[in-house]
Amino acid sequence: MISVKEAVIVEGRYDKIKLSEIIDTPVIETGGFRIFKDKEKQNLIRRIAEERGILVLTDSDSAGFVIRNFLKGSVPENKIKHAYIPQLMGKEKRKSEASKEGLLGVEGVSADVIADAVRKSGATILGENNELRKSEITKSDLYELGLTGRENSALIREGLLKKLGLPTYLSTNAMLSALNCLYSLNELKELL
Repeated sequence: MISVKEAVIVEGRYDKIKLSEIIDTPVIETGGFRIFKDKEKQNLIRRIAEERGILVLTDSDSAGFVIRNFLKGSVPENKIKHAYIPQLMGKEKRKSEASKEGLLGVEGVSADVIADAVRKSGATILGENNELRKSEITKSDLYELGLTGRENSALIREGLLKKLGLPTYLSTNAMLSALNCLYSLNELKELL
């Protein structure tokens, strides 16, 4: 598994699932073209870019490049890096037919291809003993802090997300990724 400082931005949930097996860093989905209208997600990506930088990994089709260029114009140039997968013809296993352009997306290429693309992107690859991972917020921490699994957790979570200026519709896992991009466990405790 590759540990990367930057948060990785992908198009959809299947891309995120694929990357979770290969890269140890928060992975944020754009929801495809939904990103164009989703101001809260845009603001979240800008904040993450400011804190730790982002690495954009979209499909190599025209839709992927439209999303990539939109993100490129949304954050400062020194806060964004790009990883490119090669244009490989094929069809993802879960789909009944190939995409419009007939190209494999992020979810369809091998782990080696993705790892190679990340290494070539100039992303900051971290060693095993890095400061960033020591203060990672876990699901257990969220439970202990009353943000999940308890009475009124949903209300507390929503209040925290509003206070932090994060999208209030984030799932617990998405919130955990965002929090790990922006805050340490001690900072989260202080905010609560």
